Amino acid sequence: MDEIKVTIIDREGVSHELQAPLDMNMNIMEVCRAYELPVKGECGGMAMCATCQCYLESGTELPEQSDDELDMLDQAFFVQDNSRLGCQIHITQEIDGIVLRLAPEE
Repeated sequence: MDEIKVTIIDREGVSHELQAPLDMNMNIMEVCRAYELPVKGECGGMAMCATCQCYLESGTELPEQSDDELDMLDQAFFVQDNSRLGCQIHITQEIDGIVLRLAPEE
């Protein structure tokens, strides 16, 4: 298997089933941008802007959040208990089938 399925629910509630390659060292923010979904990713994936914030809608187990991710979410708007930064969710076999909802823009 060389790719996984990722479902992104956009800000209008439309569900997008995306294919994410396992061999390109990508993250959720990059996959969303590749499919031209409205994810800014202003900092380029450094966990410094929260413009790729999303909500984990599935029961997918993710690695614990880093201190950088937690610090950025402390400063972000619209944060919920299931908030994550898309740039910090790496495309791996373990997240196949993940469902994420894009957070509202400021």
